[in-house]
Amino acid sequence: MVANPVAGRGRGERAGRELHEGLARLGIESALHLTRHRGDALATVRARRAELDLVASVGGDGTLREVFEGLGESGLPVAVLPLGTANVLSIDLGLPREPAGTLELVKAAKSTCIDVADVNGRLSFLVTGVGFDALVVHEVERRRRGPITKLAYLPAALSALRRWKPAQLVVELDGQRVEGPVESLWASNIIHYGGVLRLSPTRVLDDGQFDVYLFRDGGLRGLAAVGVRGLFGRLPGGSCELRRARQLRVTSSAQVPYHVDGDTGGHTPVELAVSATGRRILIPHR
Repeated sequence: MVANPVAGRGRGERAGRELHEGLARLGIESALHLTRHRGDALATVRARRAELDLVASVGGDGTLREVFEGLGESGLPVAVLPLGTANVLSIDLGLPREPAGTLELVKAAKSTCIDVADVNGRLSFLVTGVGFDALVVHEVERRRRGPITKLAYLPAALSALRRWKPAQLVVELDGQRVEGPVESLWASNIIHYGGVLRLSPTRVLDDGQFDVYLFRDGGLRGLAAVGVRGLFGRLPGGSCELRRARQLRVTSSAQVPYHVDGDTGGHTPVELAVSATGRRILIPHR
């Protein structure tokens, strides 16, 4: 069990200990590891995965991504106790947010597989963005002084709007070039982006593809329209087009920023490939 102690405004350690004690009451032997820095969860899970039957991730989407990376293609299931800022996957899957609910997931032992992708050598299971949203993520990271809150994104977005200059992206999906202008894009395996915007409910978690949203108009009016449509669950639509692909390549003559699951990446080019082996996660019975 790995827990980010500062997640959930400092609730991570207490929640991890409650889950640890609950597993003991169920007769399940467990070990609790409190993460100390970025990469700690990944290294811990990778070092111990051969001796495990289940991994519990207590924290946000960043902690879960490290767990997924550490597990590799082992096929071990993950029980998630979401305590982070967005908890995007937990919203999609309706995961409980208290230790008691996570214990019920462990007892039921129902799981599903989700696709993951390699993005320039990093794992993505939520959304990789190229363009304006990546500039916002870069701005949040530049301004951060401790844990990130949802409120941190508003001033970062306003600052990004002042700096944003759309650039033409050259996009290839499964080896075929996309015709027409593309000024931003998302490669996504989720429905609730950032916990605020709603994407297409036709997303399939384990079809071996990511949904690729192509934004033809990256100007201020186009961005505003995307925001409004996303709030009301009307994406794709307008200047936003949806495709699906196993592989994605993005290049541009000017440098364009990208992010991977809400963490800063670098700048174009970007190459994404959906992995042949997904990850397993415990889910509630419906």
